[in-house]
Amino acid sequence: MEKIKILALSGSLRKVSYNSAALAALQQMAPEHVEIVIGDIGNLPLFNPDRENESIPALEQLKSSLASASGLIIASPEYAHGISGPMKNALDWLVAGAEFPNKPIMLINTSPRASHALESLREILKTMCGLIIESACVTVPLLGSGLDQDGIVANWEISNALQTALNEFCQQISLQPRQ
Repeated sequence: MEKIKILALSGSLRKVSYNSAALAALQQMAPEHVEIVIGDIGNLPLFNPDRENESIPALEQLKSSLASASGLIIASPEYAHGISGPMKNALDWLVAGAEFPNKPIMLINTSPRASHALESLREILKTMCGLIIESACVTVPLLGSGLDQDGIVANWEISNALQTALNEFCQQISLQPRQ
């Protein structure tokens, strides 16, 4: 079976983040033929179109990781009914790049009551020509659970939901035409 490489981005910069923990748990549970690389958006400068032609190491790394990935997983919190500032900033940096259009995307929502940011994120990603794989998007009840990466892996209901979504995502990626 061909190896599938996926970039995963957390929209949270918190050290103890449910979104980051969900991605780390998914990385741990991924089948052998799936490599999940967790990217870093915390070192990106604030988006400024005047800087688009500059060499920015954090941006170059993000673009390189995205270009080499077959898909993108995003887990991002909701702040004041919107997507997190760091995630919006990262997407603003990626909007004009050739790495993003038609990239299959899986969304993870870690709070069932957080729907505004998720809908906003969907709109932004569609505007950027991302290919959201709706059948692979998943909401898991982590907010207030106290679960870390190991707790998520050990929780059958949550780990099963994440693995099922990842399996669907990988299946849909394998059906996409090679670019």
